[in-house]
Amino acid sequence: MAEKYDIEKYNRRLKKFFDDDEDRYYHTQGVRYTAVALAMAHGEDYQKAELAGLLHDSAKNIPDPKKIKLCEKNDIPITPVERENVYLLHAKLGAYIARKKYKVEDEDVLNAITYHTTGRPAMSRLEQIIFIADYIEPRRFKAPDLPEVRKVAFHDLDECCYIILRDSVTYLRSKGGRIDEMTEQAFCYYEKFHMEKNGEKS
Repeated sequence: MAEKYDIEKYNRRLKKFFDDDEDRYYHTQGVRYTAVALAMAHGEDYQKAELAGLLHDSAKNIPDPKKIKLCEKNDIPITPVERENVYLLHAKLGAYIARKKYKVEDEDVLNAITYHTTGRPAMSRLEQIIFIADYIEPRRFKAPDLPEVRKVAFHDLDECCYIILRDSVTYLRSKGGRIDEMTEQAFCYYEKFHMEKNGEKS
């Protein structure tokens, strides 16, 4: 699938886009290579993982007012929580850019970009890989329990998604802000999955 995409050409274009944000460019490379490693570990298509990892933040540095304008112009729905936290829109908008500017047609790749920040219930393996890679790539260091999360990532994607969502929801609740509905749904889904697997009762 991914052979038809010129990954290094895309990489050069992104490097120019992130010209004023070196940290974002290096984060993108970290996600790109972490996604490849996870795909290899779990027997998934590593070329699709590399493509999704490379493009996952392609809309990140678009100014917030322009994010809203582009979403409205292209009929990309905006939830109330996204209007309050405009940075969340970079995922949906990134999938749009991947489709329009980079000619990515694979729906699994586009969904992996769309849900890499919020997650969603019953993610595909590729979606899980990009969601996890964004959280654990080597330049990440602030999240709790990262050594444990990184270890789990390479042998149980479902459990890793549960841990990430649990910690993310706990953090967001402690801050007192509204939590994106998709994140809430994803957490409930993977919490139930975790409890059933471990024979726990809700």
